[in-house]
Amino acid sequence: MLPSPNRLRLDKDIKALFAKGKGVFDVWVGFKFRKNDLNVTRFAVVVGTKVSKSAVVRNRLRRQVREAIRTRLSDIRPGYDIMVLVKKEAMGASFQELEKHVVSGLKKANIL
Repeated sequence: MLPSPNRLRLDKDIKALFAKGKGVFDVWVGFKFRKNDLNVTRFAVVVGTKVSKSAVVRNRLRRQVREAIRTRLSDIRPGYDIMVLVKKEAMGASFQELEKHVVSGLKKANIL
């Protein structure tokens, strides 16, 4: 689980991120990000019902992405709001494969 300061929770912050954020997309995951005026980077992970109708599958993907982020939190540059959008192609992937795509997306966004 991500530490509380690293969670993006407020609806206004998420809407601003969608409206003004830049995007980087990979085969399995997409990232919307923008600078914030804080000393921490905050994350939100979105797995929609288009990925899977099963909440169990969506929650498993969400937990795996959060864990991939949590293990690299010290390497991630501070001062960003980031939304991770998990795509349907990620369903059924192993943790190592998903982690590899999350890391490559963060590197593409120049945040890691």
